Amino acid sequence: MAVEFWATGVGIPHAAVRRAQRAEADGYDGMTVVDSQNLSGDPYVALALAAQVTTTLKLGTGVTNPVTRHPAATASAIATVQGESRGRAVLGIGRGDSALAHLGLSPAPLPVFERYLHDLHAYLAGDEVPFGDDSTLDQLRLADQPTSSRIQWLKPGYPVVPVDVAATGPKVIAIAAREADQITFAVGADPARLRWAISEARRAREQARLDPDAMPYGAYINVVVHDDPAVGLRMAEGGLSLFARFSAMHGRPNGPTTAEEQRVMQAIHDGYDMNRHSQQGSPQAALLTEEFAREFGILGPADYCIERIQELVDLGLTRFVVSGPAGASGEAAEAEQRFAREVLPRLRA
Repeated sequence: MAVEFWATGVGIPHAAVRRAQRAEADGYDGMTVVDSQNLSGDPYVALALAAQVTTTLKLGTGVTNPVTRHPAATASAIATVQGESRGRAVLGIGRGDSALAHLGLSPAPLPVFERYLHDLHAYLAGDEVPFGDDSTLDQLRLADQPTSSRIQWLKPGYPVVPVDVAATGPKVIAIAAREADQITFAVGADPARLRWAISEARRAREQARLDPDAMPYGAYINVVVHDDPAVGLRMAEGGLSLFARFSAMHGRPNGPTTAEEQRVMQAIHDGYDMNRHSQQGSPQAALLTEEFAREFGILGPADYCIERIQELVDLGLTRFVVSGPAGASGEAAEAEQRFAREVLPRLRA
């Protein structure tokens, strides 16, 4: 299976279109757009616009959640992107983080998330989804009425959008292994942690009597190509602190961790400021150390980045969502171009 590399983007008006054009020109296979309504514009609008200015770039949410939209609304939105892009859409979803925090909510409970995935798949396939016990439709006293829910505009043979779950902890990995089409692990770039995540997914699929080899696995990785790793850390610190918190979302690190990883994850969990989510210069970013960054991220010269990513490819991962340097400075732009010029072509060779 060919290995894919995805860029990341946000739904800021005009920015997503430019980002998509640049990502396709730079040789990326896909681009995700954040779904966090208080911090970014609508991802489905951005993805549909990006579809109009690209021809090969895959387009996905990175990621949506099971709370802010009914599964029928999510399915209809991403299926529209699927149609506009002629089959290039992917629905990335997790339990929810900043999108819910800015509504005063915590991540969706596990049973809610699993049920949402189940219904989402049915909607995307054009199947009927029964109304829940909370249906109030009878109050309208209609002459006739729907008895279930279905995306009626989807026609037979319409290409079904794959569902990709962003997963960190073992319980979400297990749900994803049963309900998703693919999993993208958000556990950092440490091979030991990714090897653990893959084994958790495979075990869950075996327990559910599903073929563990039939599911593609990917990873969100923080990568900055720069000859000085300390400078790379400064450009990556917003994304690194975000993903480090995911690994200790409820106060206890998931998966195998070194002593340094455990210490930093715990400190970031305890000191995280959601008002400075994913930002450079945030209180949580200040808690990162160079040792942690070397283990959890990939920061360094091109040859070093290639070696580290190839090690992850050798684990069997086939999709990488690359969180690169933050900021609009010339230094950040140069680091991003170095990844496109010096790393991507050699990984594909």
